[in-house]
Amino acid sequence: MIALLQRVSQAAVVVDGETIGAIDAGLMVLVCAERNDTAAEADALLGKLLAYRVFADEAGKMNRSVADVQGGLLLVPQFTLAADTNSGTRPSFTPAAAPDVGRQLFDRFVGQARARHGNERVGTGRFGADMKVSLTNDGPVTFWLQVKPKV
Repeated sequence: MIALLQRVSQAAVVVDGETIGAIDAGLMVLVCAERNDTAAEADALLGKLLAYRVFADEAGKMNRSVADVQGGLLLVPQFTLAADTNSGTRPSFTPAAAPDVGRQLFDRFVGQARARHGNERVGTGRFGADMKVSLTNDGPVTFWLQVKPKV
């Protein structure tokens, strides 16, 4: 599983002209399931994401997590994070999970995030939709997190 997280002062997802997910300060997270990922990888990635310290403490150091600051989470499915870009000029998406598996793992990730972080603080994009994502990156601060399956 892959998460590309950005610390934001605000973020939103629009589908067909309707805002379907939005947060104020927190993390906008692009989420991708890779081939061979299971619920174990989804749960491990969520645990890492919720504990990842990217918010400033009183001294200005990144010592607080999104859970510590009770920030928002905007979770957006993004299968292109798994692209293989090593050859040619067109990406291959072979490393990504099949769409039905990707949807199941994204839905699990969202459900677990709502249970652990609070339903009111978690917004989402829509799996398989043409989404317009806007955000104001705070910092800018962007990190790549990945949990690989134990195959």
